[in-house]
Order: sequence, then C-alpha cells, then structure tokens
Amino acid sequence: MNHGPEGGPTEFGDAYIFDLDGTIYLGSHLLPGAKRLIEELRRRRIPVRFLSNNPTRDPDMYVRKLAGLGLPTELEDICNTVVTTVRWLTEHHPDAVLFPIAEQPLCRALVEAGFELSDDPARIDIVIASYDRTFDYRKLQIAFDAIWFHKRAILVQTNPDRFCPFPGGRGEPDCAAITAAIEACTGTECRANFGKPSPVMLTEALSGLGVDVTRCVMVGDRLQTDIRMALDAGMRSACVLTGEATAEDIAALDEDHRPTYVLDRVDRLVPAAFWDELGWTEDDS
Repeated sequence: MNHGPEGGPTEFGDAYIFDLDGTIYLGSHLLPGAKRLIEELRRRRIPVRFLSNNPTRDPDMYVRKLAGLGLPTELEDICNTVVTTVRWLTEHHPDAVLFPIAEQPLCRALVEAGFELSDDPARIDIVIASYDRTFDYRKLQIAFDAIWFHKRAILVQTNPDRFCPFPGGRGEPDCAAITAAIEACTGTECRANFGKPSPVMLTEALSGLGVDVTRCVMVGDRLQTDIRMALDAGMRSACVLTGEATAEDIAALDEDHRPTYVLDRVDRLVPAAFWDELGWTEDDS
C-alpha cells in the first residue's frame, strides 16, 4: 500500500480517470494539488477523463464548474450518470415509457433523447431511481403502483451511492436511499446500475481513447465505487484521502480489495522523481 511521494507511483499511466467530488474538488474549492496535477498530465499529452455518479448535473454544468475553478475541460472528457443512463436506455429500451425519480438534468436529457416520461402507473415501463432532493411519498406511491400493483415496470438506478459528501463532513442521502425505499415496499430488486462501479461507466469513460485498460489509473475517494470499478476491470487505482475513505477503512480491507496507491493528496500521482524536476513543494500547490 503506497502513501506519499516515497511510496507512490514510479511511472505515469497511459490515461487517468478521475472522480470529481472529494477527489478534484470539494464543494466550490479545488483540493490541494489538483490544478497543477491536471495541467501537468495535459502538458505531457496524457489523456484525462472525469467521471461522476452525480446525476443532478449534466456534462455542460461540469464544464462550467471546472472552468470556474480554473480547469477548462472539453465536454467529451466528462462522463456522468446522466450520460450513461440515457445511453443504456437508448440501446436497450428505446421505446420504454419512463418514470424518473430524478432532478431536471436527467429528466431533460431523457426528453431530448426522445423518451416519453409519465407519472401514470398503468403506462410506466421503467422506474428510474436517482439522486432526487424532491423525493416524496407521491413519487414512492407511483413507483409502487407501477411495479407492484400493475406488475409491469422494472426498477433501475443511476448510481449506487448511499450519500453525497459535503464540505465539513456533512452529506445528504443519495440514490441508494431511494432505491432501497422502492425495493422495500415492492419486494423487487433493481435490475441495472449506470454509475460506478458499473462497467457501463468505464466503457463510456474510455470511449475513443484506444488505450490498454491495465495501463490506465482510476483515481477516486470511494472504495465501493471508484476503487471497486478499477479492481473489477484490472486497472490500477489510487484512493485519495480527501473525501470519503480513510486510511483505517483501507487498512481493514484484505490485500485483494485494496487500491494500488493510497495518497494523502491527488498530486502524489506524479512520481516523486519528477517533483524536484518540476520544482514542486507541498506549500505551492
């Protein structure tokens, strides 16, 4: 288990996939070292992609946020669960009538993709559980009727996260809480997940890069999503201790489930041998 420049990576990967919340930024602030790391990877022409399980933003919103933080990014380099949910439904259920328990970015993307949305349980084919801060009993009743009473709808989810982290150690319930409520009252099980650690997300992230997945590095702060996706795919992984996971959490894992690297800050991904060459110190990040 590698921690810090003396035990971190000794070479650059062929491509890097970064989680955003808790890895690159937290709230409205970049995390230490994030800006210079991304700039250095781009200077070396190493592909960088950003992933997020958060479906309350669409890729355009992430482009604006990253630009506002001083990290201008192309739209094609961002993938989140709005993208993967629409892509999967288009490929597998293009004619389905949908009931998204979701916020406007996902609902808008589904309509733009040509899907019909309905809150009539007798017509709904697929209930989509998502991160929805307007979730209420009415929405739960519609999902219950469509799945249990009419016995016609299946349940899918945008992402498996239990909560979304906030600065200061706070957070709020995420998609898994809504999925659990629907599963509990209907007795059904969620059929598909479109966020990390699903291979659906990884396929979308690596699209067009033409790189060997074993030469890529997945970087994130969550063991159950970011690191698990990398492990399942045979990728190298780096867990940064700036978000959810703690050193104690990682120490409790068996060797087969630990990340390749454990880093106290994200710019430790640059091999230690290059820090002196670049003139980097911890104080000027």
